[in-house]
Order: sequence, then C-alpha cells, then structure tokens
Amino acid sequence: MHDKTVIVTGGGAGIGRAAVLLCADRGARIAVLDLDVKVAAGVAQEALARGARAAVGIGCDVSIESEVEKAVTESCHQLGPLDGVFANAGMDQGGVLHELPIDVWQRVLATNLNGVYFTCKHAVRAMLAAGRGGSIVCTSSPAAFVAFSAGGAGAYSASKGAVSALVRTLAIDYAQYGIRVNALVPGSTETRLMWANVRPEDIPRMRKTICAEVPLGRLAEPEEPARAAVWLLSEESSYVTGSHLVCDGGVLAKASVSV
Repeated sequence: MHDKTVIVTGGGAGIGRAAVLLCADRGARIAVLDLDVKVAAGVAQEALARGARAAVGIGCDVSIESEVEKAVTESCHQLGPLDGVFANAGMDQGGVLHELPIDVWQRVLATNLNGVYFTCKHAVRAMLAAGRGGSIVCTSSPAAFVAFSAGGAGAYSASKGAVSALVRTLAIDYAQYGIRVNALVPGSTETRLMWANVRPEDIPRMRKTICAEVPLGRLAEPEEPARAAVWLLSEESSYVTGSHLVCDGGVLAKASVSV
C-alpha cells in the first residue's frame, strides 16, 4: 500500500475509518469521503498522524453522481493516479415490506446500491485513464445471502444482494484491464450502523443476544473487517477478483437450528 492512492467512502466512522487508518499505517495516500466534511477532514488528520503519505477529507453524498464524480476527480488531482477504492458508504432503515414507504426503499437503495454504482463507475474511469490497473472493494453483507432473523430488512438486503451481483459482473468486465473487484462481507460489528434500527435502551440486550448467536461469541471491532478490506486493496491479494471475503464470526457457516 506504500505510496498508493486510495479512496474510502463512508470513511468518517466505523469500518471505513478503520480502513483509512490501516492504509495510513502502510504509508498510502488517502482520500476520506463522508457526508460530513468536518468528520472526513478529522479522519484525514488522524491518517496523517498515523503515517499516511498524504490525506484529504472530502464531503460527498454517494447517492448523488455529480458529487461522487467531483470527489474522485479532486482525489486524483490532490493525491495522484487512483490505485484503490473501498466503496463502503451505506445506511439501513428497517421495516416490513407491506408497510415500507417508497421513499425509505429508494433512500436505502440510493445510498447502498446507487452509491456503489457511482463510486465504481468513476473510479474505473480514473483507473482506465491511468492505465495501471487497480483494486476496488465493495461492502456487501450477510444479508445478501440470508435473511436477518430479526426481519424488516427488505430494502437493506435487496441493496446488498445487488452489490454482490454487481461485484461479480465488474470483476469479469474489467479483469482485462488489471482492475480487480471484490466484496467484503462484514458481520455484526460495533459501529453506529449496527444499531441504526435499535432503540438506545435496547442495545445492551441486543448485544448480549447477538454475542450468544455468533459462533465466535462476540461482535467484531471495526478494525477486524477493515483488515480484510485492506488486504483486498493490497497487492497481497493480486490473484483475487470476483470474490466475497466473509468476515462475520461464522454466522453464514451456521445452521439456524440449534440441534
């Protein structure tokens, strides 16, 4: 990762922030994209303190293509040709389908799916222009493969299933150009997104329940799936494309029945 230019969307918190700091430890040049430009700038300063060769914070709503295009252009202008992208920005807003307002459905897909589409589209254009390949990592979810037992995640699951399908297609389309495309599949992780649909007073009880259900017996810290993402971004995974790297504590390997 040394001296490589990397863009991280949703880089202001959670797994995205952890990935930024891990890239900084390896001497990368990093653009931190986040809805909140002040948060993005703060994480960029953290990255510089951790050893990043350069770092910038850029405000960006990934659901708006013009903002993504501008952010990718600005990142390349300030940091140099693009080598890696972690398309990680996402959201969740729950509800059972027959009660789910269309605006909620559209908002979740606009961020989780359109945001990945816009990010990959303009990242690929930048990588093709540079002519030296690259690595793109998109954040999927176990919800792309199985339903959450708590229910009410139709929009989120649909968005992540689409991301997984898109990753496989992009991997084939751009392999000839040396551009690798993979998905990270993080499980339950201690982030704000984890508790997006949970009342604050219910979080301790929910955390205890989840820890009892995850085979490894705990939630992940953000750095754990972030390390998997950084491996996919790096040349250590140079023969890996079109894959899903599952980092979920064993959830997808487990049958639902307890006997």
